[in-house]
Amino acid sequence: MFRIASLFSKPLRTSYAQKLFLLATVPLILAVAAISVLVSLQSRALAEREIAALERQLIDAKKAELKNYLALARTAFSAIYGNALPDDEVAKLEVTQILAAMLYGQDGYFFVYDYGGQNLVSPRQTEFIQRNWAGLEDAEGTPVTDQLIDLARTGGGYHTYLWKKPSTGETAQMVSYVVGLQDWQWAVGTGVFIDDVLDSVAAARADTEARVARTFLYIGAITLAAVLLVFLTGLLINIRERRLADAKLKELTQRIFDTQEEERGRVARELHDSISQILVGIRYALELSRKRLASGDNRANETLDQGIDHLNTAIQEVRRISRDLRPGVLDDLGLGPALKALTAEFSERTGIEMEFETVVFRNRLDGEAKIALYRIAQEALTNIERHSDATKVSVKLFGHRNGGTMRIADNGHGIEQPTEANPAPAGLGLRNMQERMEQLNGTLRVLSSVDGTVIEAQVPLSHLLPPEGKTKASA
Repeated sequence: MFRIASLFSKPLRTSYAQKLFLLATVPLILAVAAISVLVSLQSRALAEREIAALERQLIDAKKAELKNYLALARTAFSAIYGNALPDDEVAKLEVTQILAAMLYGQDGYFFVYDYGGQNLVSPRQTEFIQRNWAGLEDAEGTPVTDQLIDLARTGGGYHTYLWKKPSTGETAQMVSYVVGLQDWQWAVGTGVFIDDVLDSVAAARADTEARVARTFLYIGAITLAAVLLVFLTGLLINIRERRLADAKLKELTQRIFDTQEEERGRVARELHDSISQILVGIRYALELSRKRLASGDNRANETLDQGIDHLNTAIQEVRRISRDLRPGVLDDLGLGPALKALTAEFSERTGIEMEFETVVFRNRLDGEAKIALYRIAQEALTNIERHSDATKVSVKLFGHRNGGTMRIADNGHGIEQPTEANPAPAGLGLRNMQERMEQLNGTLRVLSSVDGTVIEAQVPLSHLLPPEGKTKASA
């Protein structure tokens, strides 16, 4: 069973605070917008139902009032009408006089039309009297006289239309109630203006809109406060993240300095322990050869051959040190041959069995990717040599649709488990590997168990060059 499994992913383009701010504010704003629309629609729908109910109640009250007025009028002339014949002109005149005298309010009056459209009574608008108004329509084209007469013929009913108010001369909506005196062929009715009802309805609608607007303001204020809270929280987190980033940057800078000093020390040791000693030997051999030549000693050539051998050794050491610093085969032939040479040299030096497998990349990896993977392989092999006690190592390099992958596996005892004394055993090598892959937006996986360790580095497709003869777009 794996005891350590760590996944180092490519770095995010946005900071944690920015992601938190977006994840908090975008759903909040969308939710508030949806709630606002829903509240507005429901509030308006409820208000419209209430306003419609109020309008019906007020108009029903007006209609009931009209019925009462007309009932009182019929009571006033019922005795005359009941005892009169259809052609009793005296009784008709008396009834018209009674109705003309029955005024109420500012604009209330009774009107009479015969079934032919002739106006018989209109006390507040006397210009209508004794004129035929058949076919009369209001400003909106609603039939007035004909509709009132039709209602009277059928017994009675209500009719709504536009009419001029006698008190002001302004056009307003009027509800009339009319009944028919069938013996005399009269349509008797009265009406009431409902502009006060419409004003009440308009005021109710305006009040509803004002309440909805206030609700929007409250929701907007709450949303703004929430967004500001999220922004301030994100700002604090961002400041904290910046401080942590600065601390990590300082740590990274120090690690770079330490790595540089370590590399300089290694090169200095290599020069002192190998090159310097070999050059001293060459100098000694050349001085000895010169003395022997001066004294005529026949062994001068033998000493000179030794100096030449030492010089060849020095040349090989210089090549080895140069290869460790920057292998020329990496630039000339590509990553595959460079790794093959590295693993062959590692196996020859350590005696550890090596298995190397690759596909032909044809130098398709860009320079950054080649260097990063080569350095990761160097670091991994160094760690295996120093810490794993492995007897077999395999290195596989292959490409796929997502990019390129290098997989290094050994059969050692695995990475040391964290303890209280050593909570983070992973050293500078693994951190360097991780940072190299982060620079390429790639991933690094380190899987370790008692049976060995697997290091897998994956480079994204963006670091693979297009095949020869093709453009990047076609590739």
